[in-house]
Amino acid sequence: MLTKYGIDVLIIVFVFTIILILVSYFFVKPQFLKYLIISISLIFLIFSLYFFRDPERKTPDNTDYIIAPADGKIIAIKEVYEDEFLKSDAIMLSIFMSPLNVHVNRFPINGKVEYFKHIDGKHLVAFADKSSELNERTLIGIEGKNGKVFFKQIAGIIARRIVADVEVGSYVKAGDRFGMIKFGSRVDIFIPKVNVSVLVKLGDKTYAGETILAKFLQKEKI
Repeated sequence: MLTKYGIDVLIIVFVFTIILILVSYFFVKPQFLKYLIISISLIFLIFSLYFFRDPERKTPDNTDYIIAPADGKIIAIKEVYEDEFLKSDAIMLSIFMSPLNVHVNRFPINGKVEYFKHIDGKHLVAFADKSSELNERTLIGIEGKNGKVFFKQIAGIIARRIVADVEVGSYVKAGDRFGMIKFGSRVDIFIPKVNVSVLVKLGDKTYAGETILAKFLQKEKI
């Protein structure tokens, strides 16, 4: 299955590949160069199809869980003060997405979108600490029955477009798709420091919509 967020790019890549193959086949004389160009074009097309894949995921049915919003690897777990949405002490979990990971992002909890902002910025390497504050990014805050969760889509050195189909005031469900970072990069998620237990460690692999990052310890509000 391919993501709808990549259809525009795939159409461009497909047309470009067909044109390049036809031009190479009919106008490039050296046989080795002709087939080299055709091979590289097909490899690029195959990679693009692979990059924009969007597999189905089975999200745990437990509203106490905070689910990974992105595929990748946990590269940071640290205590911070989050002053944008939570406005409290928090634990930040950073997920780095390599070009080989699925790049479709999913909501981490059930709840109402209370905050959204897109910020233009630089395109530093995504695993750099400063990328969280300096790179192009979207900021999304959700309030659920157990509390608030805040997260950032952060563009990297290659990424040039963040897709975030998010609207303030809408109600969302954990595991539902909401966007992607095209050819990037990193997602930081901030969870309350109090009454939450982190269930992952540095180096763990995550799968959007499936991996349980943390668990609220408090009971749901009635």
